[in-house]
Amino acid sequence: MSGAVIARTPPRARPAPSRPAPLPDFGTILAALPLPAVVLDAEDRFRYANPAAELFFQLSSASLAVLRLGDLLPPDSRLFALLAQVRQHEAPVSDHDLLLDSPRLNRRGVAAHGAPLPEMPGAVVLTLLDGSTAQMMNRQLNFLGAARGTSAMAEMLAHEVKNPLSGIRGAAQLLEQGAAEPDRELCQLIQDEADRIRTLVDRMDMFSDRPVELAPVNIHQVLDHVRRVAQTGFASHLRITEDYDPSLPPVWGNRDQLVQILLNLVKNAAEAVDPLGGEIILATAYHHGVRIAVPGSRERVHLPLQVSVRDNGPGIPEPVRATLFEPFVTTKRGGQGLGLALVAKLVADQGGLIECDSRPGRTVFRLSLAMPPAGMRGDGKRMDRA
Repeated sequence: MSGAVIARTPPRARPAPSRPAPLPDFGTILAALPLPAVVLDAEDRFRYANPAAELFFQLSSASLAVLRLGDLLPPDSRLFALLAQVRQHEAPVSDHDLLLDSPRLNRRGVAAHGAPLPEMPGAVVLTLLDGSTAQMMNRQLNFLGAARGTSAMAEMLAHEVKNPLSGIRGAAQLLEQGAAEPDRELCQLIQDEADRIRTLVDRMDMFSDRPVELAPVNIHQVLDHVRRVAQTGFASHLRITEDYDPSLPPVWGNRDQLVQILLNLVKNAAEAVDPLGGEIILATAYHHGVRIAVPGSRERVHLPLQVSVRDNGPGIPEPVRATLFEPFVTTKRGGQGLGLALVAKLVADQGGLIECDSRPGRTVFRLSLAMPPAGMRGDGKRMDRA
């Protein structure tokens, strides 16, 4: 070859390998977990609690920092056995369906997972999953299916029973006019029983499916109205106190039905407590992370607004709690067992949930409700920000 010069293409420079982003610290990782997570040292003192754990224990991390687990649970709790196994074998241990019950805590169906923390000898990272909410949701979904059947039955009863019932009552009135004295008592008994059945059918008719108009509602105004009604009537002898979150936004619901729901719950509480030392507490709070799946769709509904009615009565018997919101379940003498069933139906009509925690000296009915759609305010107009 002559003196020709061959041009060579310089090799393409390879990009310098990017360094992985530094991992967040230990506390940041635990804080991001949706499950309650705490770190307990060798003496079961709380060394760390993430926000989900604060909601689980209903205590701030600062309050938990001065407590031991034994301050919240009795020594025979299975959770202490789990911690002992983690420390003994230095390996993760899990347990399920735990009952965490004490004067300061009431959780059922809890799943717990403990793992050793090598950086702190004797320390355990404990994560908890409250199964009571899932069980409660499942019961309510089952109840809604039963309620739809009850609605159809109520409409049938209203049509098929009321008309012949009126005929029976009218015939008894005619017979009473020409009957002897002993027979008049029987005629009156027929009329009284016909009236009682008609009243029961009327109450069943409340379960019929009717469209519910929802709007932003100031729940504190509803609670104040309920408190005034109660204290001027059936709860005039009791102390009713308030524990409100003043920053709570409006709830998405029907004002009249919310009044009916809360009046029913307050009346039940007033009938349960001791007339001399009874107390009812009305409370509101905002809780993050409360979401449920809507049956038949992929939509998940956010229910962060909580309204509770708490009393210091004797509590609800254990056998009754699982079916508390079903029709015809009652512990009252002479009760028909439709009050709480109607409450659960009305709450569900507004897209909410209701649950009950009860033990001697403390019963809480807790409503979880949705916020108005983004941009709506109390008068139905758009807001400048969500």
